[in-house]
Amino acid sequence: MFERLKEDIKAVFERDPAATSYLEVILTYAGLHALLCHRVSHWLWRRSMPFIPRFLSQICRFFTGIEIHPGATIGRGFFIDHGMGVVIGETSEIGDNVTLFQGVTLGGTGKERGKRHPTIGNNVVIGTGAKILGAIKIGDHVKIGANSVVLQDVPPYSTVVGIPGRVVRIKDKKFDNMMDHIHMPDPIARRFEQMEKEMELLKKIVKDKGKK
Repeated sequence: MFERLKEDIKAVFERDPAATSYLEVILTYAGLHALLCHRVSHWLWRRSMPFIPRFLSQICRFFTGIEIHPGATIGRGFFIDHGMGVVIGETSEIGDNVTLFQGVTLGGTGKERGKRHPTIGNNVVIGTGAKILGAIKIGDHVKIGANSVVLQDVPPYSTVVGIPGRVVRIKDKKFDNMMDHIHMPDPIARRFEQMEKEMELLKKIVKDKGKK
């Protein structure tokens, strides 16, 4: 338990430049509080303890604004930045070194039973407000842009943006483990630029024909 706590605190210092001291992180980081609470409730959940795990998760939600179902499986080095509005469903599976920003939902798409929430690979970064819905798989080293809605599997080393989420870039090397919100690809703007170039080309062709 203490080894996990050290890893969780280390993840905060690695990914949040605002973290300045261990005392500050332990006392003021809601994402860390929610994760520690989940570690306990998940331990009880796995031992078929009735009522208490859910009650504990709801108390944690009240104080942190982060709802993690005790049935969710979370790996090492997990970090929730700010965290308000984060929801992680019961059958969610999260790998190691995953970063979530505020407002992220790992949810289901209906009332089906069994596996109904996403499986998130290792070294994944999910941007502010993104929604990952259904029993889909997000590969390792994936970046998901802010406010994206992802409804289908995503291959490893991909960047996903948009509603619905579309893969706009795939790399064969590791991503850094933090989200570059400024330089995310914009497929709509790229399409407009392409259309503008095509219009300019057509204007030139029409103009050249008019001179003949």
